[in-house]
Amino acid sequence: MNKTIRSSALTRTRLIEAASQVFASLGVQGATTREIARVAGVNEVTLFRHFASKEQLLGAVIKNALALQTEALAHPQAWTQDLKIDLIQYAHLYNTMLEAQEDLIRTFIGEAKRHPEAAKQVIQEAGKPLGEKLVAYLQSSQKLGTVRADIDLFPAVDMFKGMLLAGMLCRSANFNQGSYSCEDYIETCVDIFVGGIIATPFLVVNTAVSHDF
Repeated sequence: MNKTIRSSALTRTRLIEAASQVFASLGVQGATTREIARVAGVNEVTLFRHFASKEQLLGAVIKNALALQTEALAHPQAWTQDLKIDLIQYAHLYNTMLEAQEDLIRTFIGEAKRHPEAAKQVIQEAGKPLGEKLVAYLQSSQKLGTVRADIDLFPAVDMFKGMLLAGMLCRSANFNQGSYSCEDYIETCVDIFVGGIIATPFLVVNTAVSHDF
């Protein structure tokens, strides 16, 4: 029984890895379950035993890509409650995921307008957990008074992730021509983001000035 379970898990893993390759090279619309099964070394019937549709397989590919980063941020003890330290940790985890899945990400960006609605929904849903972890952390920071209460965190987090995505895409295309490192870019993103969301104590300024005449 254990051998059967292990064999099934290995087949599922092979299918996800094969699907990742095929989606990256052929796109969501161009990829077929037949080609994914061929690359995985199984027949199409076996693929459908594990995944009911191509969209379900796409969701598994994306969730697999995000799994390590989501797990790393899943536990409260992963956060130090120091905004800069925590956001640099998050940014490095997120950047690792982006770099590992660059081909797939570029494919999704290039095909964004052509994705079937079902595939779009899968991509959006699969990518939610990682952003939600950061939103939840920042919401707790708002309660602690370290993050501005007037900030709408959902677009703020999207903006932060967008900066990291843009950096990865530019670096991989050599747009910055080595003028600064990945570490420099991540730290600058965090500095700018923290500067915009951090709650600063209200300074009471004594405007009563004594003048001698």
